Amino acid sequence: METKTIALVDRPAWKALKAHADEIRGRHMRELFAEDASRGERMTAEAEGIFLDYSKNRVTDETLKLLVQLAKESGLRARAEAMFTGEKINITENRAVLHVALRAPKTEKIFVDGEDVVPGVHEVLDKMAAFADRIRSGEWKGHTGKRIRNVVNIGIGGSDLGPVMAYEALKHYSQRDLTFRFVSNVDGTDFAEAVQDLDPEETLFLVASKTFTTLETMTNAHTARDWSLAKLKDEKAVAKHFVAISTNAKEVSKFGIDTANMFGFWDWVGGRYSMDSAIGLSTMIAIGPKQFREMLEGFHAMDVHFRTTPPEKNLPALLGLLTIWYTEFFDAQTQAVLPYEQYLKRFPAYLQQLTMESNGKHVTLDGTHVDYQTGAIYWGEPGTNGQHSFYQLIHQGTRLIPCDFIGFYKTLNPLGRHHDMLMANVFAQAEALAFGKTAKQVKAEGTPDWLVPHRVFEGNRPSNTILAEKLTPAVLGKLIALYEHAVFTQGVVWNIDSFDQWGVELGKVLATKILGELESKDEPKLEHDSSTTSLIKRYRKNK
Repeated sequence: METKTIALVDRPAWKALKAHADEIRGRHMRELFAEDASRGERMTAEAEGIFLDYSKNRVTDETLKLLVQLAKESGLRARAEAMFTGEKINITENRAVLHVALRAPKTEKIFVDGEDVVPGVHEVLDKMAAFADRIRSGEWKGHTGKRIRNVVNIGIGGSDLGPVMAYEALKHYSQRDLTFRFVSNVDGTDFAEAVQDLDPEETLFLVASKTFTTLETMTNAHTARDWSLAKLKDEKAVAKHFVAISTNAKEVSKFGIDTANMFGFWDWVGGRYSMDSAIGLSTMIAIGPKQFREMLEGFHAMDVHFRTTPPEKNLPALLGLLTIWYTEFFDAQTQAVLPYEQYLKRFPAYLQQLTMESNGKHVTLDGTHVDYQTGAIYWGEPGTNGQHSFYQLIHQGTRLIPCDFIGFYKTLNPLGRHHDMLMANVFAQAEALAFGKTAKQVKAEGTPDWLVPHRVFEGNRPSNTILAEKLTPAVLGKLIALYEHAVFTQGVVWNIDSFDQWGVELGKVLATKILGELESKDEPKLEHDSSTTSLIKRYRKNK
């Protein structure tokens, strides 16, 4: 499809927002709430059991109207439709972008190059389900006849962050007589610690690499193979203790894996959008096919909401546009995501790849260098832990850090007052960030004059509050899709390709070259800058 030709900074809504931001910058949320008694009820949106309160933002109705207008001028609706219908919107790699097809129901039809991809998706899901059931029931036996009790996922990037996040998020629903471990780092410690207390006779490795050539993943996979065969002795054992999530049948077979146990996916699925494909096999083994499908239904529900709902009531669009508002007009560098749910402890790390690999781009779709900021830095920790580490800076530091608070009406582990205390902190933190505490209020508490400046909270610090009933597989799917489409919204407005990741390449290429120099028995001829050359020499001397 054709890209927008009007530069972002020349769009009428952008110019209006720039002027409008100058008016808003001097206004405090205390005023905005005082002027509108219904603001807290009015500035909300709800869909598919996900409730968003965005009233504690430095925005007025005019701000939202202009942000929505910016989305329209950027072609958000048309661009979303192009994604959902299989157009090749990843222009630098000439690929469709169809993670939405991974959770499409069987009745849906989505075409890429004239072929309906939905039947193939369900074929892989059915194959995954049959395999997961065999592992969960104990029917699948290892080489020596023992049942599999340990599942180790070997991948990196999206092949690791998605599965480990989903496993931790849905641990409550997992089969507890199975142990799950995740290996991603090429640092040998990662593998050594993951298998330290495991028995090779009872351990299954899932090797996730589309090409089966990813350096870090295959280094760990070969180490796993050696570790297994050190006890199992027989090369034929590999077929009982390894399966592949890959499309390279030749390399999979060469490794010793039966290609009947190879689970494929497609080049229209980016790594960071792949956790609901075969990459999620560990998740399906952990929680079972039925609950995995419930998670997919949650994804799909949010997909439909994003595709069909006008931006002013569209949860992902609102989140994405608010991030643009602060990134472009308030010089906010980061966005904190703060889940008040211990099971979501890896959710911020997962979002880091989703958001920053997608929108960390410096040129537009036509290759022109951008003259505005792209790609907010996402980060966070689960509450209430974060309150005792970095919230000090959010409350009283010099940087503006918009926050997303995520909470649930019900806990999966009811224990005394714990959940009420947890949720009290969600509401209190958002309130404190918005309204702060004035010098007058601090003095009225009897604080001596010299201490007053230290105890003042400026407030006017924005946040969204996202609430759902409880953390289920379906709700997890909705939350992930919420952020996927928020990222998409940002990318459309910024007019960048959110679905390539060329920035990952250069370091990998140089690392391969340097690895040969580090391992060379002869003194290598080094053609680097003086710093890199010196570091390589120092390492070779001291290793």
